[in-house]
Amino acid sequence: MPSADRRLQPRRRPRQVRAELTRGRILTAAAHVFAEYGYAAGTTNRIAERAHISIGSLYQYFPNKDAILAELMVRHIDRGTWAEADELDLSPGSLEATVRALVRDAMDNHRDDPQLLRIMIEEASFSQELLDTIERHGKKRVGQVRDLLARHPDVHVGDLDVAAELIVFTVELNTHKLMADLRAVRVETFENELVAMTTRYLRGDQ
Repeated sequence: MPSADRRLQPRRRPRQVRAELTRGRILTAAAHVFAEYGYAAGTTNRIAERAHISIGSLYQYFPNKDAILAELMVRHIDRGTWAEADELDLSPGSLEATVRALVRDAMDNHRDDPQLLRIMIEEASFSQELLDTIERHGKKRVGQVRDLLARHPDVHVGDLDVAAELIVFTVELNTHKLMADLRAVRVETFENELVAMTTRYLRGDQ
């Protein structure tokens, strides 16, 4: 994992509702500006203008646009919780459906704005908060998947811990790549192939 960039440390953590609302407006404005103008042209001046605040006010919260993008990534990752993991059918013969639910959940978490997702992947630097969020989310996701594998009767892998890590990494990495460029392959084709590959691996098919 990359090291944290100290330049990205936010300057002000809101302690009052009004300050939190202002910070939220900056982040919302930045998401729109980056998606509309791209990252290079998505300047802090444009973000401040879109948020209807002065550039000085923006700099009270964030030192630069890299810090803003890092915070947008933190929020993006924190939204990606798998709330329905405990509701899946784990009866014999349901493994493909279970894997499909995992893949679709990852895809649904990245559908909102392909342009912004592409910018996050290509341009984001890593704040300490972002690194901590990635680690926390990854451990939680891997733990959920490992629990599913341990309880499903059709799973036959040599090491549950390694299998869970592999599946989460494979699904997340490929989903990021696809949803950032929907022209690359049809979503339905991607879903079917990723589900088939993962299911065969988990069943121990030769």
